[in-house]
Amino acid sequence: MLVLAIVCLSQFVLAQSVQPADIILINAHAYTVNPRQPWAEAVAIRGDRLIALGNAAEIAAYRGASTQVIDAGGRLVLPGFTDCHNHFLDGSLSLLQVNLDDAKTVAEIQQRVKEYAAAHPELPWVLGRGWNYTVFPNGLPDKKYVDEVIPDRPVYLESFDGHTWWANSKALAAAGITRATHDPEGGTFVRDPQTGDLTGAVKEDAADNVVRRAIPPPSHEQVVTALRRGMQEANRAGLVRVISPDGVHVEGGDFAILDVYDELRRAGQLTVRFDVALRVQPPSLLPQQIRRIDEARRRYHDDWISAGKAKFFLDGVIETRTAAMLAPYANAPTSGTLLWAPDQYIRAVRQLDHAKIQIFTHAIGDRAIRLALDGYENAEKTNHTTDARHRIEHIEDIAAADIPRFGQLGVIASFQPLHAYPDDDVLKLWSGNLGPERAQRGWVWRNIQDSGGVLAFGSDWPIVTLNPWPGVQNALTRQTIDGNPPGGWLPQQRLTLAETIKAYTLNAAFSGHREKTEGSLEPGKLADLIILSQDLFKVEPDQIIKSEVLLTMVGGKVVYRSPNWAKSSSAPEATP
Repeated sequence: MLVLAIVCLSQFVLAQSVQPADIILINAHAYTVNPRQPWAEAVAIRGDRLIALGNAAEIAAYRGASTQVIDAGGRLVLPGFTDCHNHFLDGSLSLLQVNLDDAKTVAEIQQRVKEYAAAHPELPWVLGRGWNYTVFPNGLPDKKYVDEVIPDRPVYLESFDGHTWWANSKALAAAGITRATHDPEGGTFVRDPQTGDLTGAVKEDAADNVVRRAIPPPSHEQVVTALRRGMQEANRAGLVRVISPDGVHVEGGDFAILDVYDELRRAGQLTVRFDVALRVQPPSLLPQQIRRIDEARRRYHDDWISAGKAKFFLDGVIETRTAAMLAPYANAPTSGTLLWAPDQYIRAVRQLDHAKIQIFTHAIGDRAIRLALDGYENAEKTNHTTDARHRIEHIEDIAAADIPRFGQLGVIASFQPLHAYPDDDVLKLWSGNLGPERAQRGWVWRNIQDSGGVLAFGSDWPIVTLNPWPGVQNALTRQTIDGNPPGGWLPQQRLTLAETIKAYTLNAAFSGHREKTEGSLEPGKLADLIILSQDLFKVEPDQIIKSEVLLTMVGGKVVYRSPNWAKSSSAPEATP
């Protein structure tokens, strides 16, 4: 009885001494990603910050007369997810275009494009994305398929991986591309090997530097509409922060519309936090590019909008044999092409590192990955840099000798787990181009982590869905949703659930120098959290894809509530 009296008295004293919370979350099964306090059953929030986590009695002390209460109903609560590689403007605009993500045949693509064009007669160009190389007999599209259904309007369709485009005859003509047009540096207008005629397939920088310039840019109203749609989708998927490395649909990508993000913030309509990089172009880094990045960094550097980062493209993709490899592809004499001369890249990295600008480098092939690591190592030694946390994006096929260099150099390994989804694209086209020996080093998450590297996960939206749950499942299974291949593809690279969640949360925050304010549920950190429909720790890994986000909170405000959420009059309303 004496012990009980002391406990009750201490709770009474605490209740009298603490300032009430604005919101308390009760009946939660909260996985905090904080090793000092891994689990909690209640959370207290004041303003945009977490102020306490603990058991029901401890958090009850923070309840005041005006405190709003959210009953989690025993559901799993997690820190909000960060998408560490997301082309947000591109993806948001794609929501307004024809979607070819799951089209299995040329006829299905034709039907979708035809129906979309008929529904949008006001559009001067028909734009879309998502087609897969495996749809076509030789792995690449032909303009004749689109000409058959849309002969009188330009049509331009992006591949699922964003490295090849498909133009019809009207689009090529509108861009001024003829049989006599030379390939630009870093890009290719694919030609029929027998006749030399343009096929309509456009690779890499030929798309961005030539065709894209002929397409009317979206209006300010279209951009705002698209971003609002994109944020709704992101919050619905449980995303609270997006790291955008660059873009292609609008010159400069998300970096070019920082003022639009700021406009939405000032209007109280920003429900996703953004980190944005500027793509720097070869052949060399220009002083005005550094100034532009630095100016953006000085203007945007808070919890909502942050700039001041640089992005390089070093190579293409393995599917089209444009990724830069140390040895020729298994089925072709080429070994891909570096988009930057090695000496120019190393010099540019050194200059940016000296200016304390964080660097992202797209590097898919083992040669490109090695060059990126060499560039970062050179900058560290030359500038005596510490804790730069430069990143390499994608890392699809790495030489074995380079795996431990991530941990040794403190380089962030930025992966997109769903890229390793073992469908025909990966098991046949991707693996066939590499050959069996190199294909055994596909997306080596486990090896890099076990050698000391930090994994940060994202989607590469709109290349794949921004919904993280298919990616979480693939990180655990390395199987398709149908369970293939049995036992998983390269199963030694699978991760645990806790490791995967950390890669989307605390590691993601670490990759952006934000681990002290984000990425886990701890007092003093931002109140960014999600409530899920099922407990991931209690379901089989192949059921994770069925997870639904029931509620998303950003900065202490509910920004998404699922129709399946048990509505409570005490829960705060979602912001518009």
